[in-house]
Amino acid sequence: MKYLVNTNTNAHWNMAFDEFALEGLDVQEPVFYLWQNAPAVIIGLNQSPYAEVNLPYLEEKGILLARRVTGGGAVYHDLGNLNYSIVGSIRPMEEAFEIMPAALRKLGAPAERSGRNDILVDGRKCSGYAKRLSRDRMMIHGTLMWDVDLDVLTEALKTPGSKVTAKGIASVRSRVANLKDYLPQFPTLDAFQAALQEVLADGDGEYSLTAGQREAVDRSAREKFGTWEWNFGHSPETTHRGGKKFACGTVEVLYSLKNGVLTEVSFQGDFLGNRPAEELARSLKGRRLEELPGLDVSAWFDGLDGPSFASLFEE
Repeated sequence: MKYLVNTNTNAHWNMAFDEFALEGLDVQEPVFYLWQNAPAVIIGLNQSPYAEVNLPYLEEKGILLARRVTGGGAVYHDLGNLNYSIVGSIRPMEEAFEIMPAALRKLGAPAERSGRNDILVDGRKCSGYAKRLSRDRMMIHGTLMWDVDLDVLTEALKTPGSKVTAKGIASVRSRVANLKDYLPQFPTLDAFQAALQEVLADGDGEYSLTAGQREAVDRSAREKFGTWEWNFGHSPETTHRGGKKFACGTVEVLYSLKNGVLTEVSFQGDFLGNRPAEELARSLKGRRLEELPGLDVSAWFDGLDGPSFASLFEE
């Protein structure tokens, strides 16, 4: 297969690049590219970040949230992770799901497909992949865990569990493995990437993009994949429950989010306030969670400020 070179590590740009490769490349025979993201959580097309991702942790650690154009579950990327994308016509892509496991086996890792979209080594997940069709072409893209920070991965994908009911697609948690433990002949990820590219290319050369094509990806990253409307607003409906004890008393909240905005809110608890909480609940409908820290809620909850109130809505 011919290969593209993609050295960008911004997750929003790389999601735009994937969509462009599927929709905009004039290719029939498959092409592939290997790429990386700086720390980011990538959610599936049909997922809600409010149900799938530890959003306060992402904000604290400066981890980017990005939504891709394919289905499947949430994944964590960092620079210890190598990603791959394969794009081409449907006919030669029918066997594409075996391309990556076969390449890993050639390099010495005991890789095998498992379930609907996993690649395992010794029964542990080292890769997950997703796909999308467009006209007569298919894209398959996935992760290859080389030396991912598993502690950060676990924390970033820590979900609210029973406190959230989502109508989107839930992620499936699996035992995971880093490929470096199975391929000691490659001292670095760069060495592994170079060897993998050589196996996949099998003598074929580079497919180059024009400056105009790269500008189109830049524009898509800005206007679509980097926006709140895509990454949060595209979310399916989710129902959440939160509760905390403050100086005014215990406050419990039940709320629903759809397309990233509050659709239903109700409060209960032994809290004190000058005005009925139902009044505030009605006024919150249609607001984004990001607006809550700036609200003055002291009339409904004695002594409670906006940031403390907003913490009720953090899972």
